[in-house]
Amino acid sequence: MSVPVSPTLALNEALAEKRRHGMPVLPLGFGEAGLPVHPALREALAIGSSRNAYGPVAGTAELREAAAGYWGRRGLPTDPGLVVAGPGSKPLLYGLLLALGGDIVAPSPGWVSYRAQARLTGHRPIHVPTVPGQGGVPRPDLVAEAVLAARGAGRTVRSVVVTTPDNPTGDIASRGTIEQIARVARELDLTIVSNEIYRDLVHDPSTFVHSPAEFAPERTVVTTGLSKSLALCGWRLGVMRLPDSPLGRSLLADVLGVASEVWSSPAAPVQYAAAYAFGEPEELTERIERSRRLHGAVVRAVADRLQRAGAVLPTPRAGFYLYPDFSGWSDYLEREHGIITGRQLTAFLLDAYGLGGLPAADFEGGHDALRMRLATSLLYGDTDVQRYAALAADDPTRLPWIRAHLDRLDEVLGDLARHADPVHARGVAC
Repeated sequence: MSVPVSPTLALNEALAEKRRHGMPVLPLGFGEAGLPVHPALREALAIGSSRNAYGPVAGTAELREAAAGYWGRRGLPTDPGLVVAGPGSKPLLYGLLLALGGDIVAPSPGWVSYRAQARLTGHRPIHVPTVPGQGGVPRPDLVAEAVLAARGAGRTVRSVVVTTPDNPTGDIASRGTIEQIARVARELDLTIVSNEIYRDLVHDPSTFVHSPAEFAPERTVVTTGLSKSLALCGWRLGVMRLPDSPLGRSLLADVLGVASEVWSSPAAPVQYAAAYAFGEPEELTERIERSRRLHGAVVRAVADRLQRAGAVLPTPRAGFYLYPDFSGWSDYLEREHGIITGRQLTAFLLDAYGLGGLPAADFEGGHDALRMRLATSLLYGDTDVQRYAALAADDPTRLPWIRAHLDRLDEVLGDLARHADPVHARGVAC
């Protein structure tokens, strides 16, 4: 099977190549948290560096207990024996899909790896649109229709994937939507896979993120990690919470079987540091709070510029993603540049302006509208000194290096918008 490189990683390489040739770039494509490692985590990693044995396939007991405590503090009592650690949430998802078997229902738009991993396991994704403002959760009534139709055609469908908070829209699904998808999953005997890796990066701390595990605990698998909340992308550590039910225990055995043959166990020093992190000591919760504020301030500033230029987009409420729609510029883009798809638009922006973004087609199962996914988390600085200053600033958008990126975005959007039909280039918020 021929599998292309993940679009996000491919774009990151393209931007890096432009930098190597001295070309200016506006890095809005890669979903890396873009912040320094907290000193306490570096110290914990150093302390754990003497641990060089493989360890248990599911992860160390201390890490699984710490992860269970993390979920328990969020209203999801967890048996440490039903927690599995892996070298990132991507491998855990892949192992889970292998264990589940069958086709999966994925939200459209939704994270790019859901579809790719479904195909890698020999199955097909079923793309179901999300409700506007409820990104990350496929519309429950359409899930029921799609699953029944697929099963009627002889397909085996066993799972539905949700992301809350969402990538790519930055939405947070409401309690009602989560309850509905839980009810549909129970009626159709679907396992819910709930990716909650952005849960701790909600911009307004008074907003509660609901998990399907609250409403269908017997059939919901929850995944999370430290790559977003604590900017540990390169450390590669994720954890999975399996349901306390016959299904969960069966999946545990199968996932561990896959893990034992693919990654054996996560890196032992990283597990030691992760156990410390999931214990949520005060210095790390304070760092996450600062990160949350920084992400929110910068993503709102970018959203404001996009809306003033005429793009339509959901108001981001968590993480550092935006999902603007440029269909209001369609006549101008086709007339002046021959651009009719989001893939053509992102290629044009990259070549003409060094602006990196990902087309909607990568998130919507091939539907190539004039939308794109942007990520703001690499705007915080090129050095740790700058990034620490961004974390500490009351208004990070006033820092010179962040302001320079925002001004450059204004220039790019202004250059495009002043040539577009003013009727269609009118700022509209949704």
